[in-house]
Amino acid sequence: MKKTKIEDLKRIEINEFKKRKKSPVIIVLDNLRSLNNVGSCFRTSDAFLIQKIYLVGITGKPPNNKIERTALGATESIEWEHVNSISEIEKQLKKEGWKIVLIEQTNKSIPLEKFQPAKGEKHVFVFGNEVFGVSEDSLKCADLAIEIPQFGTKHSFNVAISVGIILWDYYTKTKASHRVKEA
Repeated sequence: MKKTKIEDLKRIEINEFKKRKKSPVIIVLDNLRSLNNVGSCFRTSDAFLIQKIYLVGITGKPPNNKIERTALGATESIEWEHVNSISEIEKQLKKEGWKIVLIEQTNKSIPLEKFQPAKGEKHVFVFGNEVFGVSEDSLKCADLAIEIPQFGTKHSFNVAISVGIILWDYYTKTKASHRVKEA
């Protein structure tokens, strides 16, 4: 076994990335404090070809060196927009057929393994503040809440880890029906 060289990975350029068909996924980062988490979420979103990231409230936004440190250029490939509250975009997203899904522990959360996205559905996954979780505005907008099962003494994952878990789970459950292809 040997490591693959960078030049053999056949990574696409940003202009080609922008032309590619994207996964029917939007990420909402709801009042994140950590700029490193924001950058990591951009990088993971790039890896899964998601459509857009909404940066809500106090969430830091590019250009920012601390975000770039972990995004590694993904702020240039992923479309993003800053809004003050998810309620600013909720009606438009729902009108366009997006289902708003919180990644949060609530009295109505379903375990991640029971989440089965239907063919043709478009999902907005909302990730909340590192300490307080999703905002009250997000709770009011949600169609569904998903909880990532955990078995240790801690009750939450780092938000950047949660984004990776959710996007990987979504990909594995939809790869046959939402195969991402070149534009």
